[in-house]
Amino acid sequence: MDTRPVREERRTPIDGTHHSVGELVGQATEQLSRLVRQEIGLAKEELAEKGRRAGRGGGMLGAAGAFAYAGLLAAAGTAIAALSLVLSVWAAALIVTALLFAVAGVLAVAGRSQLRRATPPAPEEALGSVRADVEEIRERAHR
Repeated sequence: MDTRPVREERRTPIDGTHHSVGELVGQATEQLSRLVRQEIGLAKEELAEKGRRAGRGGGMLGAAGAFAYAGLLAAAGTAIAALSLVLSVWAAALIVTALLFAVAGVLAVAGRSQLRRATPPAPEEALGSVRADVEEIRERAHR
């Protein structure tokens, strides 16, 4: 029979302080709360940027509509009269109308491009960050 005294090994924290389970849970709760607030702030910033892009895209589409309308009015006006000095009136009207609608088309494509960059309105960076945080928490919980 072994008569050596049983040696009890205790692990002590690196800083030498002992924390109760309640203190550790409190710290974890506080850190998680801070993390959630930061992630919400990031999501707000990202959504605001996407909103600004959507506003610019909508403005460009509105401008495209205004140019298209102005194109119809101008096509019946001075440009047709000027071209009709060289061409027949119907050819002059056709050329001016086509030119103004081409400008409207370019603006519409640019506006649509801006709107595509703004959608979907999900805060992708914040979601990626949250996923990384959840993965980190899972890894640390398994240690």
